Amino acid sequence: MRKIVLPKLALALTLVSMAALNSQFTLADEFTPHNLLLQNDSTKKDSLDYPKFKELPLKPEREVKFTTTEGTWMSLDVSPDGKTIAFDLMGDIYTIPVEGGKATPITTGIAYETHPRFSPDGEKILFTSDRAGSDNLWYIDMVKKDTVQVTKDKNGDVPGAAWSPDGDYIVVAKGRRITKLWMYHKDGGGGIQLNPDPAGMKTIDPVVSPDGKKVYFSHRNGAWNYNALLPQYQIGTYDLEEGKITSISSRYGSAFTPTLSKDGKWMAYGSRWDDKTGLIIRDMKTGDERWLAYPVQRDEQESIAPQGVLPAMSFTPDSQHLIASYGGKIWKLPVDGSSATEIAFEADVKLAMGPRLYFNYAIKDTTAKLATQIRDAVPSPDGKKLAFTVLNRLYVMDYPEGNPKRITTHNFTEAMPSWSPDGSKLVFTTWDDSVGGNLYTAQVNGNPNVTKITQESALYMGPVWSPNNRIVVFKGPNRVQFEAEGPGVNGSEATLVWMPAAGGDFTKIMDAGNYGNVHFTKDLSRIYLNGPGGTLLSVNWEGHDEKEHVKIKGITPFGSVADPHAGHDHSVELEDFKYVFGKPISTASVLNYCMLPEGVSAQEPQMQPASASTILMAPEGNKALAQVNNNVYIVTVPQVGKTPTINVGEPKSSNFPSRQLTEIGGEWPAWEANGKKVHWSLGNGHWVYDIEQAEYIEDSVKAAKKAKMLAEADSVSKLKAQGEEAVKLADSLAKAEKKRIDSLFKADKALAKADSIHKAEQKEKENYKPDEKQVKVYFAKDTPKGSILLKNARIITMDGDRVIENGDILIENNRIKSIGETGTLQAGSAEVVDVSGKTISPGFIDTHAHMWPTWNLHKNSVWIYAANLAYGVTTTRDPQTATTDVLTYADMVEAGIVPGPRVYSTGPGVGYWMYNLKSEEQTKNVLKQYSKYYNTQYIKMYLVGNRQHRQWVIMAAKEQELMPTTEGGLDYKLNMTQLFDGYPGHEHSIPIYPLYSDVTKTIAESKMAVTPTLLVSYGGPWAENYFYTTESPLHDPKLNRFTPYNEMNSKARRRVGGLGGWFAPEDHVFEDHARGINDIVKQGGLAGVGSHGQLQGLGYHWELWSVASGGMSPMDALRTATILGAEALGLDQELGSIEEGKLADLVIMDGNPLENIRNTNTISHVVKNGRLYDGNTLDEILPNPRKLDVSPWTKPAPTVTTELKY
Repeated sequence: MRKIVLPKLALALTLVSMAALNSQFTLADEFTPHNLLLQNDSTKKDSLDYPKFKELPLKPEREVKFTTTEGTWMSLDVSPDGKTIAFDLMGDIYTIPVEGGKATPITTGIAYETHPRFSPDGEKILFTSDRAGSDNLWYIDMVKKDTVQVTKDKNGDVPGAAWSPDGDYIVVAKGRRITKLWMYHKDGGGGIQLNPDPAGMKTIDPVVSPDGKKVYFSHRNGAWNYNALLPQYQIGTYDLEEGKITSISSRYGSAFTPTLSKDGKWMAYGSRWDDKTGLIIRDMKTGDERWLAYPVQRDEQESIAPQGVLPAMSFTPDSQHLIASYGGKIWKLPVDGSSATEIAFEADVKLAMGPRLYFNYAIKDTTAKLATQIRDAVPSPDGKKLAFTVLNRLYVMDYPEGNPKRITTHNFTEAMPSWSPDGSKLVFTTWDDSVGGNLYTAQVNGNPNVTKITQESALYMGPVWSPNNRIVVFKGPNRVQFEAEGPGVNGSEATLVWMPAAGGDFTKIMDAGNYGNVHFTKDLSRIYLNGPGGTLLSVNWEGHDEKEHVKIKGITPFGSVADPHAGHDHSVELEDFKYVFGKPISTASVLNYCMLPEGVSAQEPQMQPASASTILMAPEGNKALAQVNNNVYIVTVPQVGKTPTINVGEPKSSNFPSRQLTEIGGEWPAWEANGKKVHWSLGNGHWVYDIEQAEYIEDSVKAAKKAKMLAEADSVSKLKAQGEEAVKLADSLAKAEKKRIDSLFKADKALAKADSIHKAEQKEKENYKPDEKQVKVYFAKDTPKGSILLKNARIITMDGDRVIENGDILIENNRIKSIGETGTLQAGSAEVVDVSGKTISPGFIDTHAHMWPTWNLHKNSVWIYAANLAYGVTTTRDPQTATTDVLTYADMVEAGIVPGPRVYSTGPGVGYWMYNLKSEEQTKNVLKQYSKYYNTQYIKMYLVGNRQHRQWVIMAAKEQELMPTTEGGLDYKLNMTQLFDGYPGHEHSIPIYPLYSDVTKTIAESKMAVTPTLLVSYGGPWAENYFYTTESPLHDPKLNRFTPYNEMNSKARRRVGGLGGWFAPEDHVFEDHARGINDIVKQGGLAGVGSHGQLQGLGYHWELWSVASGGMSPMDALRTATILGAEALGLDQELGSIEEGKLADLVIMDGNPLENIRNTNTISHVVKNGRLYDGNTLDEILPNPRKLDVSPWTKPAPTVTTELKY
């Protein structure tokens, strides 16, 4: 009896498996183009052994339903029999009869599927889909009732593809940035690239000639350009017999999306005339051309064009008509040029959508706040104390249980402490905005005895107290820091010097333009440094005898590129960062961190590992501590007579013993003096990793695991024997099932083994965890005391459409006590301010504000913050800060040390230059940096990977109550998938226009907040160039008060090159994009105003006016600038409207913006958190009158000392 149990069980399992496989997708009863319904989790079925494709991980939680007769960017094709049109609409594929009518969905679900192409025999439909996690090419086989995956790339785009005339081959454009032509056979294989050279030539929109001899395509150099000049694209051919590429057009307006008639007589394509796009038809025999339709759908030649430069078109089989979509409709255009006929359709759209992420973030009226970040934390030599800075002030604590204490009373920046060898003193650097920098020492025990040890003020960074009682530091002129108007400083004048610890003269060691992270081992004759490319090296005390010890590499980020000098890709900068006064700094400009860098458009990503930015040799000289991206590792450093390169991306696979210490991330790694423990920090968390303890526990776990395996060996052997006996019996009972049972048996064993290994690895990880401590330093919040009554103003409340034409606002401390008609409020002891004739609105909210003060050595006066507040911006959200410096600056604003708006941010973007996500669990750990340690409330999901990766991010964000926003990336397909996945924020303009109701309705209903940043419009010239040519910012007195001279003149005196220039007024696109924003807002959606940091302060108003330019009413424009922006940030319970109990953030204007939106720039006063400021000077008026010192960033004009005139 026992002998037949196993085969029956195996057979049962087999039948269950077959049943499950057969139920993986549902088809209509009759398998035809009109009623084919293919679910997105479908599986190739022509072989029962074919594995099930992995589904997208995100499970839809919402559904958007509507019926539409128009669509945005619809690619289409006509069946070979001329009876059916297949087209894509909002990421699903539909069919209609060629005469028009009710659309039938071919695909449904959360996957995004586009660009249908009928095979020549009409039995298959080719399409692009991300159903398996990344964009790939698939086809529906309507005879076999099957779906087949053609390409199997993990990363990249597939803008479109075409069949060969015989239906055996498929030509596809695919790639990451520079798409290339590939050819595949329909029945499988890895395909072949047709045009690898020239490397920078992008090829898109392929179509194969009717005779099968040539491939026609659109081509250009590079992926895209900002503020582009025309032409951008031309049409080329690839000869399939000779492999030659030939360009066959030369139009100023470009030529793109070639479409060939079935008889080979005609070629239709798109081109630009003036500011609009039209269709041209060419007689292929004579070469004559004429316009067939003008204007049509605006092309995508000024963005990435992820679905082609124009939507795909198709000739009818008789070659007498071209079927194309434009104006939201489908049209039938006779080739003779006679009038086009609309092919009307109606589609019932059902869109699967991810969760809505909205969290109500409270702003608490506490008197104190826990500091968000500790910086430069370093343990004492015995590990019993920890020195660090909070709000740029120096603290020391007994570690781990002591209370942090300040050891100075300075009112300027203190940074980068280093311990004396005996642990009794600290040396640290300072920065005073009026004096400059110095070095100080402080006695730690007893009386602090703080002493300035430098005789001259200069820029000092990264001081280190050597074991032989010298202080080594990077030194440069104060001027470098004074002139730094953005995050970086010019490090070309840096020198490495040393001085006696007690003070005295400096001795130069070496020029140190690209060296950093000075440290020492027990070998006192050597000074250890980091050099370019993740190199650990050392020199002698004269700066000579340089020796390289090791190069350390790490993970390969998702967006790596090959050439570190070809442009400013984020990953390039991490790979090619430079050291500035000893600190690793990206060589990218601020702009290149905030937008997809144009420089990388000329190359295709070539996966390269990231370099270590910090490498610290252990005191014994046998190991190194390395930070790669945001993780910390220990690496064994061999002596092999040359410089070894060690990759720690997968520590178990490193060529020398390595281990990853951090699970979530870390900054400022440091050794304890004995080399047995490692420290690092993240936010206000601090970790200590005991190397010996970790090794002991891991050895114990391995020993226990080995003993368990030996103990189970007998039972494993018995199970194996039973399995073999079962297989033999199954073979005798059901030979036809043997292979399947065997496969199941092997699969089960493999799964069991993999599960066992996984559990062991997880257990091993969990057995040792470093000690974690939250370092708690509280600071007093800046909350005014007293009451202010603002009288006789027009009040635009943003509480619905309520406007009080003559009203009063009573402010108590930092909140609105009451609001009402003039004379209805009791002033009591409040200071009364008559604002007759003025208009008050809520404070403006900038939902995309890049405000980057100086990194590393911080300043106490921040012109960027002051400029924005003076122009009425009382709340900001920076959706990509590049570094964590913002965490400290934001606390300084909240403490009242630095005047400025409320500073919210996403922190450093969760970006393609930093990560290569491998699992949902890893993604959760990445986001814990933001939810648990940075406490940002928001993240920026910055093109971090494929669709699967992006879904992991939003799933983790939901779990951790983070509100993510996204990078638009000039990519309409990406934008739509992020919308469907439920992302609550979208940054930058959606590059195509017009947006029809299918898109605007979906965005509105989803509550995705779109911040279009029209000053840097996608798909056309930047709006800021319009304002620079029509306004006079250079001579604006207020703007010059708040903007450093170099910053102002570099932006406004001359504008040339790729980011500037002059454009015909009609070529600007910001009004067109603004129309889409207007439609979203009118349908109840969310939008924000984001200045993108283009021109601090005034730039916000330029952006607001741009948003309003698309027909938006002044009231809706002000709603977008206030309450809608607040809702987009989850702050609408605290900000965004003038209501009782809300925070007192107000803008007081001389003009009425409801009459003219440009009156937003007639600001007389600003109220932020209950403080009343003069809008022109930012001097505080109430409750504590004080003048703002602008001297740290203003430069007096030179005095005229000669009589020369010219």
